[in-house]
Amino acid sequence: MKLACCALALLCTFGAHAQDAAPAYDAARAQAWGANDQGLRPYVFVLLKTGPKRMPAGPERDEMFKGHFANMARLAKEGLLVYAGPMDGVDGWRGIFIFATPDPEVARKAAESDPVIVSGEMVLEVHKHFGSAALMGVNEWHPRLVKPQP
Repeated sequence: MKLACCALALLCTFGAHAQDAAPAYDAARAQAWGANDQGLRPYVFVLLKTGPKRMPAGPERDEMFKGHFANMARLAKEGLLVYAGPMDGVDGWRGIFIFATPDPEVARKAAESDPVIVSGEMVLEVHKHFGSAALMGVNEWHPRLVKPQP
């Protein structure tokens, strides 16, 4: 239900912008990001869910999550991971990865390299996804939105 509501909100947003003046088409970026004529491209969506082996709080758990964040940074730097984020934990949903590949096995292999998967803290579900090629710009733009710490 949540996903359906999000999709509906996204479609309504696109519809609202359609009434505005169309932005200039960026053919070079569309090509670089693998966009089709509608600005879409294939991805693989990975849902991270609570696994069978919850690690108790302590130094080992801290190291596991340190490795989790390092793994995500590595995959993003390689250009494979275009989006990641935590979920609210409802129904065991812990986080998501979106990979810039149409191949579920490539995404599965990358996700299975993560310490939270290796340890059994989380398990994954892999799904093909088709969405905006603009997601390819998240890793470029996100650092520009992080306010520097004093």
